[in-house]
Amino acid sequence: MSDRTLREIAAMTGGVLLAPGGDEAGGSLQAHDGVTRVTDVVTDSRQAAEGSLFVAIVGERTDGHRHVPQAAAAGARAALVSDVEAVRAAMAEAGRDPESLPLVIVPDTVAALGGLARSHLAQLREQASSRGETLSVVAMTGSVGKTTTKDLTRQILAAQAPTVAPVASFNNEIGLPLTVLRADHTTRYLVLEMGASGSGHIAYLTSIAPLDAAAVLMIGHAHMGGFGSVDGVARAKSEIVTGLLPTGVAVLNLDDPRSAAMRELAPGRVLTFSASGDPRADLRASAVELDEQAHAVLDLHLPGARPERLRLGLPGRHNVTNALAAAGLALAAGLDPSQVLQALAGAGLESPHRMDVRECGGVLVIDDSYNANIDSMTAALEALPALAGQRRRVVIISEMLELGSASHADHTRT
Repeated sequence: MSDRTLREIAAMTGGVLLAPGGDEAGGSLQAHDGVTRVTDVVTDSRQAAEGSLFVAIVGERTDGHRHVPQAAAAGARAALVSDVEAVRAAMAEAGRDPESLPLVIVPDTVAALGGLARSHLAQLREQASSRGETLSVVAMTGSVGKTTTKDLTRQILAAQAPTVAPVASFNNEIGLPLTVLRADHTTRYLVLEMGASGSGHIAYLTSIAPLDAAAVLMIGHAHMGGFGSVDGVARAKSEIVTGLLPTGVAVLNLDDPRSAAMRELAPGRVLTFSASGDPRADLRASAVELDEQAHAVLDLHLPGARPERLRLGLPGRHNVTNALAAAGLALAAGLDPSQVLQALAGAGLESPHRMDVRECGGVLVIDDSYNANIDSMTAALEALPALAGQRRRVVIISEMLELGSASHADHTRT
């Protein structure tokens, strides 16, 4: 993140700066000059360090206002809060001066975090443009494969220029702004993952980070409890396409009818991809085989380039779709096919608990435990025979959540 003064933070969030020992605004700002700088933004007090701005969020299990003292003790220079009295009570209980830490007061800290990220990104884009440079913002959504596609996209783009991408799967109204705020004046590519558990969620995320390119992987049953039907999932996911800038590129899965249909919503250019080898697709895979480690080996067809044989650095046939989506986003961001091919050949797994294959005491352990729905579970089980070979196979599974009315049928299918 670029260093920001507290006065800037207050302006960007629409908040009021309350200085130590003073009242809101007025004379307190004279006592506190407002030029104290913060160097990063955190929502977890355990991650606070010297120079942090701690954002106090009220969650289901805890109230961040109660953790302001811990953030202050770790070196936080200010806190973004909505409940001053709760902060003062927590500080006093911790034996700290209740008025020793500058506070930026807002009605809603989650909304203020989004506003801070929105302003930050807009300023970075404007600054890049004034230097004759670009800051390309790309994102992906879908019922499965988002985080793996994010990791692959990050690796392809980072091979060319400074790139910022989410930690783990920071893909909601808190994680996405935190990712945006990690970008600075050196960032050339910003990779974002966008999730949704209801209508309007992705539209809100794209209002924070309008997109230069957006990929829709596939539409399935994940989180269907919040949408009512697969068509409801599709409508929510399509918000990433309508959130594109007028010059933005939609990267759509031709193998998934609901994703392909979003072409009608795209404001500009569309790139399609197909893991099944559909010749109509702009990017496609053909002659796909799994090697002895269950890694896909394929002929990769990219627009304007001759097909090249490629071995993916991660197991499972389903990852062909993710690799094609990542390649499409990279092309949309301005890379040429040779750059994409070279970087994709060296890309591999980054996030834990996603088809993570390890040998432990003679036992092959496949850890795909991060999350589950019928589509991701099916993909993992289809990869198992190639990975296990002639070994005895044991599958340990738990229930799949947030499937709504499809829950019983999907568990029966599994």
